Amino acid sequence: RTAAGKRNGRISHLHPATLGARVVDHLVAKHPDLDPAEVDDVIFGCVSQVGMQAANLGRNVVLASGVLPLSVPGTTVDRQCGSSQQAIHFAAQAVMSGTQDIVIAGGAESMSQVPLMANMPKGLGVPNSPTCQVVHGEGGFYSQFVGAERVCSQYEVTRVAMDE
Repeated sequence: RTAAGKRNGRISHLHPATLGARVVDHLVAKHPDLDPAEVDDVIFGCVSQVGMQAANLGRNVVLASGVLPLSVPGTTVDRQCGSSQQAIHFAAQAVMSGTQDIVIAGGAESMSQVPLMANMPKGLGVPNSPTCQVVHGEGGFYSQFVGAERVCSQYEVTRVAMDE
């Protein structure tokens, strides 16, 4: 994991693929017995695949890496707030199924480079647009925080129970 920075802070100018490559290179360096050519895949999660995060961030991490050969494939998945977790699950499934042996998984979102909702054009999913109102009902889009409150209310889960 890279350092968590602040919006427009010290690491905000770095390309997300560069940051990802630094983490991958450090990970590979921590395992000197690993031949980088043995890495079967690199899978990155990324929600906002526009701007600096466009054009397959997972593959661009491989290309920006100082240790992975160009023969290592890379891909990017978008599962909204669960993109990085999904990348890790895909990697685990590949290893568990025996189709791959070594997979690097992670994710990136540079909020300084690609602001929240930068990939949502007007009328095609922006909160409270007609499209969202059809899908989500009156009021349109709601955040994961409001969603969590609704789930807790529906299933009568209290804050005290959550803290336990």
